[in-house]
Amino acid sequence: MWQAISYYGVLVIESIVGVFGVRLYEEPRYEVIDRLGDRVEIRRYGPRLAAQVELPAAGEAGRSEAFQLLFAYIAGANRTAAAGRDRIAMTVPVEVHDKVAMTVPVQTSQVNGFVRMRFFLPAKFSRETAPAPVDQRVQIVTMPGETIAILRYSGGGNDRVQRQAALTAALAPSPWRPVGEPYTLNYDAPFTLPFLRRNEAAAAVERAP
Repeated sequence: MWQAISYYGVLVIESIVGVFGVRLYEEPRYEVIDRLGDRVEIRRYGPRLAAQVELPAAGEAGRSEAFQLLFAYIAGANRTAAAGRDRIAMTVPVEVHDKVAMTVPVQTSQVNGFVRMRFFLPAKFSRETAPAPVDQRVQIVTMPGETIAILRYSGGGNDRVQRQAALTAALAPSPWRPVGEPYTLNYDAPFTLPFLRRNEAAAAVERAP
């Protein structure tokens, strides 16, 4: 009981200060290896462990359902090796891949879309020690080391598609080329003041030979 009170008490404190863009969450370590002007950063991440959900649903409804499943996992919907459960600290960023079927010219269909969302686990966990999810839709995955290009921006995030397009355009004349579809990294809760939010358009990249 006291563990639950402490856990949710910390979340409340993090939420209150988070309104003003103050982040108390753990973040995966990375090395900045290049910059493209003042807009794009090239980062090198090491291997990371994440809880992942993939759903055949697009848009806000899909993202909301995926978030709820992942939050339930870190809040205790899990099993440890000792047959108990663990409450896992929230981390940032939340990685979101969402895609919807496109029709010509610009109509967007929400029917055939999908969302993939990841919470990165605190560095203290390994594949062997990470609590097992109760819900089978939550999977524990090991992310390999990778090089990622990011374009940082603030605001509510409704312009994520345009920001991803801007990242792709910025990479075009550079020696870095995308090796996958762009996605979004979110660092703040929806109630954070929009102009203080940290969002990033991101894409895995490799250096052209």
